[in-house]
Amino acid sequence: MKSHHQIQRRKSRPIRVGRVTVGGDAPVAVQTMTNTDTEDVAATVAQIQSAVKAGADIVRVSVPTLKAAEAFGKIKKQVGYVPLVADIHFNYKCGLAAAEAGADCLRINPGNIGGDRKVAEVIACARHHGIPIRIGVNAGSLEADLQEKYGEPNSDALVESAMRHIEILQKHSFDDFKVSLKASEVFMTVEAYRKLAKMIDQPLHLGITEAGGLRAGAVKSAIGLGMLLADGIGDTIRVSLAADPIEEVKVGWDMLKSLHLRNRGINLVACPSCSRQNFDVIKAVAELERRFDEIDEPLDLAVIGCVVNGPGEAREAAIGVAGGRPNSIYVDGKIQHKAHNDELVDVLEKLVREKLVARKAAKTS
Repeated sequence: MKSHHQIQRRKSRPIRVGRVTVGGDAPVAVQTMTNTDTEDVAATVAQIQSAVKAGADIVRVSVPTLKAAEAFGKIKKQVGYVPLVADIHFNYKCGLAAAEAGADCLRINPGNIGGDRKVAEVIACARHHGIPIRIGVNAGSLEADLQEKYGEPNSDALVESAMRHIEILQKHSFDDFKVSLKASEVFMTVEAYRKLAKMIDQPLHLGITEAGGLRAGAVKSAIGLGMLLADGIGDTIRVSLAADPIEEVKVGWDMLKSLHLRNRGINLVACPSCSRQNFDVIKAVAELERRFDEIDEPLDLAVIGCVVNGPGEAREAAIGVAGGRPNSIYVDGKIQHKAHNDELVDVLEKLVREKLVARKAAKTS
């Protein structure tokens, strides 16, 4: 079903994170972060590769020690095609080492890596290597004086902290940066981003930090990020979940697809099922998702278990099924096949793959 609503995105100046443009007219980039021990090069490389296969545009890797920075260099050599952000805290030398090792971006809090001299060295290093910096402000690590001033974290405290860090970079004539303002409280985060979006023109990295486990974290992130993205705010997103990073990527893509900001893979429109269903919808959808997991070409597939909403949804999708005896399968809005329950998933898979092959052939002809 086509949407007639178009989000008007906030105008931001573009920066380059490796091969990915963030900001400007570029698509909203999907990020995740590895949760392996960075010094375990093989495990970290494997996780990065899995994340990219799931659709990650950018991957962040924590670099807490100089040994981790050395490992980061080895990781970058093996996944050179993937933009990697080095996550730096406290030790400015880790930032210098990560930049030398090939980082595509440095994530820092200028206020927690030492005095002005150390910050100046990191900025000079980033400038020398032509890489941007991401300022990361988190409600859980606000400066002590801001906590005393505001009593507790709030949107104004987040914005004031961000502006302090921004002023440090701008004092050194460095404007090639993006900013994140994260809290675990949805409304605080949304208010902070809305305020900062009016104050600067740099790209904004969206996220709800410490959002929770897979289900609750996905819901909280979808609400917060969805509110901002619908406002046109946000140039890159990371869904923070206490779960496999691949799930962060999948949820991020589902958000962008729901808002018609980007398309990737099979968009399954499926009913929740009820006693009217003529086949096991939940089982069929789960199996189709498994079979189509590797597909990144966009295509709408409707799987509706009965004839109440089935025909309407199936007609609007590229391929759709409305439950019946036998089930009616629509292709490009018309019934073109009938399939019994025991063959339904196989038939749908065959039709989807044939449709994608035909599309690809049409593009290259």
